[in-house]
Amino acid sequence: MSDPAARWSVPLTVGPYALLALLTGVTVAIKSSAGTSLIVDLVLCALTAAWMLGVFTLRPAWRARPPVMAVFCAVLILLTAILAIRDPWFGCFTPVAYVYAFRLLPWPWQPVGVGAVAVVAGTAQAYGVDKTTAAGLVAYGAVVATNALPMCAFAWFARRGARQNEERDRALQEAREANRRLAVSLAENAALHERLLAQARDAGVRDERQRMAREIHDTLAQGLTGIVSQLRAAEHAGDDPAAWRRHVAAATKLARESLSEARRSVHALRPEPLRSAMLSEALAGVAEVWSALHEIPVQVTTTGTARPIRPEAEAALLRIAQEALANVAKHARATRVGVTLSYLEHEAALDVRDDGGGFDPALLDAAAGGFRADRGGFGLIAMRQRMESLSGTLQVESEPGAGTGISARVPAERAEVGA
Repeated sequence: MSDPAARWSVPLTVGPYALLALLTGVTVAIKSSAGTSLIVDLVLCALTAAWMLGVFTLRPAWRARPPVMAVFCAVLILLTAILAIRDPWFGCFTPVAYVYAFRLLPWPWQPVGVGAVAVVAGTAQAYGVDKTTAAGLVAYGAVVATNALPMCAFAWFARRGARQNEERDRALQEAREANRRLAVSLAENAALHERLLAQARDAGVRDERQRMAREIHDTLAQGLTGIVSQLRAAEHAGDDPAAWRRHVAAATKLARESLSEARRSVHALRPEPLRSAMLSEALAGVAEVWSALHEIPVQVTTTGTARPIRPEAEAALLRIAQEALANVAKHARATRVGVTLSYLEHEAALDVRDDGGGFDPALLDAAAGGFRADRGGFGLIAMRQRMESLSGTLQVESEPGAGTGISARVPAERAEVGA
């Protein structure tokens, strides 16, 4: 059913009055020629026009009030019935009543009003039927049924179509709302995605900076320290050409190795000692070179069954060994060093111990997870970062006058994944 408060077209607004005026003219023409009184007919026509004008045409706001429109339609149908009974040609006015009933009456009163109009239309059509006989009553009932059944069925189908349209509109509205919420969610997801990408980029930059810092410290810084030590030793060689050449050759070799390791660090490649050797062999080679440079004996021991472990873990343990040895050369004043690589059931462990001067453990900044800078702290920080990135642990034990021990452990489960 259409919205009663909706704007009505000009034909629907003016048409009822034009049709009523035409039928009134027909009534005047027919009854004037027959010499019949017109007073009652004209009063009924005027009353019908006034009722439509005063209750419907001039009161558009009342069209949205179902009770008022129900009274309006009931009175209009009654007036139409009286006119049709008096003058059967007023049955032609029933289409107006149909229009009002269909557009103004709410469900379930709509089929009631439509049925009442159909009775009026059937009565007008069967005005010549003798209703005093059974056959006449049957004929009259058939005429009324012929009007009422199709119109009531049409009202039912119209109602069904209206409900389907309402459901379709409601579904479309829900779909629009869902699309709107989806668009909002997509916009929020896009913004979140951008933030996550930015955070990932920042994290990647930080990780790469930390990696490069560790690699520079573990390669260039250690290499340059060794070169400086060898050049100083060459200066102190005095008049001993053989010693001078030996120290200069060692410095040159260190420079070449440091340059090679720097290039490999830039490309994130495995350290040179691990290219063609297992970790235990690489540790032995590094310890041998370090011992020759600093003239401090190093004992390398491997316990457990040697097995391939994750490349990242091998590189981290090798770098930790190099850093630990470099710290021994710079700070410990040790006379011997021990390096132990242990393949345990669930862990791979590296222990580096010296008999040097040691230091006070209070210098460790455990709360910050780092170490004081005046003890070469970044190297120890780099060790810890390497272990944490592999879900490993790093422990440092030291005591003044009793040497220092560094223990790094990597979970064997993680190591075996990349074997």
